[in-house]
Amino acid sequence: MRRFRAAAVVVAAAAALTGCGLADAIGLEVDTGSARSNGASSEHGTNPLDNPDGTKPGLAPITSAEDKQEARDLIEKLATRGRGPKTGYSRDEYGYAWADTATGVPLARNGCDTRNDILSRDGTNLRYRSGSDCVLESMTVYDPYTGTTIEWRKSDAAKVQIDHVVPLSYSWQMGASRWPKEKRVQIANDPLNLLSVDGSTNSAKGDSSPASWLPPNRRIRCAYVVRFAQVALKYGLPVTQPDKTAMLEQCR
Repeated sequence: MRRFRAAAVVVAAAAALTGCGLADAIGLEVDTGSARSNGASSEHGTNPLDNPDGTKPGLAPITSAEDKQEARDLIEKLATRGRGPKTGYSRDEYGYAWADTATGVPLARNGCDTRNDILSRDGTNLRYRSGSDCVLESMTVYDPYTGTTIEWRKSDAAKVQIDHVVPLSYSWQMGASRWPKEKRVQIANDPLNLLSVDGSTNSAKGDSSPASWLPPNRRIRCAYVVRFAQVALKYGLPVTQPDKTAMLEQCR
């Protein structure tokens, strides 16, 4: 069945490749009240096994025995090693935050910054700044980490944050310190590694990995570790053995 869904992923990615409007370029802040929805479900999100490139919205629970077996098979592919030192890490090593400058990942270089791309992907009832199809002023988003629906407005921007599923500092400790900067910019802006979530919950997660942090919403934990594994496998990152053990346990 997933093969039939692959075409939809390509269509969704192509539809997202739109630039910001003139009003955005000059910083116009007027709201004319126009709203647009991307049609995503605010209740269920997308099963990560059906979303290998991260272009579909949100994160839905993995519930069937067949899908859980597929999830464990995916996690088993992860290599393991110890977590290295954080020496030399800074956010700047991954490029300017949310800049539209990554190459080789969906939605990049489309004229809209990464944060607004991900908010648009995950939200419904999207309301944009007047004259822009990029900068969001408000939306409704379902947070898979807490299982709650959030009414978000730009005036309270921190209420919804964009989580790096595989934290950047974790990737640094697991080998990204030796990558070319271009690859670090990719993982920092790859939709596969990004989710719109409750801000305080994301802050509580910090740079934790699955052995030390999992979403409060237990129903989503298998899906969360699958997404973590998808990112790690795409970028050739190992995980620690405690992380791999914890990940497998979530999909029993």
